[in-house]
Amino acid sequence: MLKKIFKTVALILLVVLVLIQFYPKPAKNESGITGENFIGNNFPISDSVNKILTKACYDCHSNQTVYPWYTSIQPVALFLNDHIVDGKKELNFTTFTSYSLARQFKKLKEVEEMINEDEMPLTSYTLIHRDASLNAAEKQLLINWSKDLRQIMTDKYPADSLIRKKKI
Repeated sequence: MLKKIFKTVALILLVVLVLIQFYPKPAKNESGITGENFIGNNFPISDSVNKILTKACYDCHSNQTVYPWYTSIQPVALFLNDHIVDGKKELNFTTFTSYSLARQFKKLKEVEEMINEDEMPLTSYTLIHRDASLNAAEKQLLINWSKDLRQIMTDKYPADSLIRKKKI
C-alpha cells in the first residue's frame, strides 16, 4: 500500500515538474551594467572593488545578471527572478545616480551595514556561487569604499540634501 502511494505521489510530482516547464520564463535581466545612471559615472570604483561587486553583487543589484544553466528550469527561473527583482528594488548599481542624494547616501550606509552583519551576499547565493563569498579583506575594502563615497558626498553636497526628509 505504501509503495503504491509513493509511486502515485512521484508520478504526480513528475507530471507537475514537466507541466511547469511550459509556464513562461521571466525576461532576463541583461540590459547591461553601465548606463547613464551607473554608480561608476559619478563615483570612483577601483578595479579591486569592481571585481568584488561583479562577483558578489551585480547579479542581483544591477541590470546585468549572469545566468547559470539551471535558470532555464522552472520553478528555479521564477525563484531567481524574484530574488533579482527584490535585489534591484533595494539597490541597483546600474540606476544608482537616478536616486535622490539622500537615498544614495542611505544605500551606501546600508552597504556597510549589510556587509558588517554578514547579510550580503545572501547565503543562498554563496552556497551556489562559492566565489561570491567575501573574505575579511574584501569586506573591509567594500566597507572602506562605501565610507569613502559617503565622505565624497558629505564634502560635495549640503548636509540637508543627504538626509531623507520625514513626511508629515
